[in-house]
Amino acid sequence: MKYARNLIALGVVAVLGVAIISTGCKSVPELTKENALALIQAKYDQSPAAAITILLNKQAMGQGIVANYWQLSKVYPNRYWADYTLTPQGKKFIKLPAGGDVIQWRPDSSDATAYVVSVSTVATAHLKAKDLGDLSDQTVAGVSTAKGGQFSEAVNLDSLPSELQNIAHNTGNKLSSKHQAIFSYENGAWVLHSVV
Repeated sequence: MKYARNLIALGVVAVLGVAIISTGCKSVPELTKENALALIQAKYDQSPAAAITILLNKQAMGQGIVANYWQLSKVYPNRYWADYTLTPQGKKFIKLPAGGDVIQWRPDSSDATAYVVSVSTVATAHLKAKDLGDLSDQTVAGVSTAKGGQFSEAVNLDSLPSELQNIAHNTGNKLSSKHQAIFSYENGAWVLHSVV
């Protein structure tokens, strides 16, 4: 009888313990891909906007002449060095890293197809987060619940004219890169913990 009473008392304590634990613990809401992308994009939107660096190869130099961004202003005696001067139209959208308005084209030979020069955009833009993969559980020091997923960080070309966007898509320009985002559930909400 004493054994049965102890067993019943132990059962009551166990049931009360489970009830207390279950009422004290709230379930963690699901982190959807859309919400996760929104958290990453919010971080990018809060960062200062930056100019976009565009590498110009031989093909891009021709495209820029057709788009009236620059014009050939000097050809050197070796016949493959040249200077290209930014047009008033070009100055609206492009600036040179060293300042001025002359793109100095100085390849090592006439068939130097890998030669590039860089320019940057006058307009600034925030990066874009896109293509988030599946989220998986993560272990993060000091955080009880965390998830992570890989996504693409892309340069935002939306504010540029289509001709300059086409030039930016030429070989040599890196317009996106893969990163890992880690999210943690803190103080009742999902937050972006880090991007690596």
